[in-house]
Amino acid sequence: MKSRLNEGEIQELLSYSVFPDEDSLQYALSKYEEDEDAWLFAYESEGILVGIIGFVMNEKQEMTLNHLAVDPESRGVGFGRGMLLEIIEDMQPTRITVETDEDAVQFYRNVGFVIRSLGEKYPGVERFQCTYEVEEDED
Repeated sequence: MKSRLNEGEIQELLSYSVFPDEDSLQYALSKYEEDEDAWLFAYESEGILVGIIGFVMNEKQEMTLNHLAVDPESRGVGFGRGMLLEIIEDMQPTRITVETDEDAVQFYRNVGFVIRSLGEKYPGVERFQCTYEVEEDED
């Protein structure tokens, strides 16, 4: 998706998972454009982009999930879970971590992440650290 970062459709999806201002969106876009360790994938259903997932991977195959967003009209049918499962299969991380807010923490809990409160990192906003240990396939 790096070649399509300037497209309005990609930017709109990404905007659903950043602090709601133009500066935050531009910062996220520039990180994906400039950082070779940052990955951004989009999910398409019936020819329509419905979601994005963005992350970085370190040398230990530990993934930090930075952005996961599904178009509001497409939420609740499994696209978010599907993107996570595909990324796990394709990238084979050993662990996935993500920091999120109260609005999204239940999604991560339902997928199987272990949740730990980080308290109020910002006034009146509780943040959560979510961690998922990927199990190795047994042959």
